[in-house]
Amino acid sequence: MVEDNKATAKKNRGGRGKGRQEKETTWQEKVIQVRRVSKVVKGGKKLSFRAIVVVGNEKGQVGVGVGKAADVMGAVKKGVADGKKHLIEVPITKSSSIPHPADGAAVGAKVMIRPAAPGTGVIAGGSVRIVLELAGVKNILAKQLGSKNPLNNARAAVQALSSLRTFGQVAEERGISLDNLFA
Repeated sequence: MVEDNKATAKKNRGGRGKGRQEKETTWQEKVIQVRRVSKVVKGGKKLSFRAIVVVGNEKGQVGVGVGKAADVMGAVKKGVADGKKHLIEVPITKSSSIPHPADGAAVGAKVMIRPAAPGTGVIAGGSVRIVLELAGVKNILAKQLGSKNPLNNARAAVQALSSLRTFGQVAEERGISLDNLFA
């Protein structure tokens, strides 16, 4: 009897998490670029690898991460961990698009994203396409402007997606009900 109570108490407590339950989500990772970089040191050149990784669950969460290590696998692992630290929430409409047009910029890269009708698909190029697909957006138009750098374009796409707001958020900011928003 006493053994059963201890087991039940231990089960209810949850262990190390102290009540924090993390939802099981399947994260997808896509490597955008792996570059060999070198640092000039006293003994010569020290080679390492830089990996740009996009992490997303195709349900409205996406992040871009960068990892550097002496080997490619270590760089990718660090990139995935960095991407999970920088996750953003993306509002997705019923038609698997975005609520309104948005623009994003990072360093010299500019990205323009526009909602599209159902059946359009993801019309985007390079790293912006990967960011949008892993965010879970199915119908969208996007254009990269200014730079061809994959890291800056991915960060500009994330910045554009993070600036999106839903109708409910706009109504709440204005202090009116959702019905009065369209009146």
